[in-house]
Amino acid sequence: MYKDKTFLAVIPARGGSKGIPRKNLYEIQGKPLIAYAIEAAKESSYIDRIIVSTDDNEIAQVSIKYGAEIPFMRPSELATDEAKTLDSLLCVLDNLEEHYDYIITLQPTQPLRTAEHIDQSIERLFENSYSDLVSLSPVNEHPLLIRSIDENGKLLSLLNVKSTVRRQDFNPYYYVNGAIYINDISLLNQYTSLNDNQGYYIIDEPLVDIDNIEDVNLVESYLDNENCFKD
Repeated sequence: MYKDKTFLAVIPARGGSKGIPRKNLYEIQGKPLIAYAIEAAKESSYIDRIIVSTDDNEIAQVSIKYGAEIPFMRPSELATDEAKTLDSLLCVLDNLEEHYDYIITLQPTQPLRTAEHIDQSIERLFENSYSDLVSLSPVNEHPLLIRSIDENGKLLSLLNVKSTVRRQDFNPYYYVNGAIYINDISLLNQYTSLNDNQGYYIIDEPLVDIDNIEDVNLVESYLDNENCFKD
């Protein structure tokens, strides 16, 4: 709870995946991937309840082991490649008797997201009177230097700005990193687009969205480096 408002964390974790089979259970430094999201939520000072939305019995068992709740299984039609995360969130809310003020969506594929990130995003939500919020990361490649090529082989700029601007004068740009989404439940509906949440919280620390083995290796290198400083 924060400012007398309650927070429900939902971790969407279906059983299927393409890049890494059984990705949400893939072990990174001895822990299944989904455990990182659950532990970050458990360490938050403000989250009142943690629910994992899954269609998979093994993911459900592992999630319970690490401290999340599985009040019901996700319907199979909401666990396909085409299913939207939003639909799984609405399904959770429709099946809960308890009332919460805000829902925090934590994708399990972001193991470097921390409880501090979660709590700071909640604090920022209230400090700026946002009704929703999305976490952002700075882009590595500035869009001023990005080009596409049309069907005639012509280079097209992404931005309608001359690229003679000095690098130190570039305006900052950010991308939606998928680590944290916060939404006022009273405003959440089937037309909501989580990526279009208007409030924002910037994460400057490295984040990796796990999609393939190379991403896993990168996360492990960050965790190894972090552990070296702790020792």
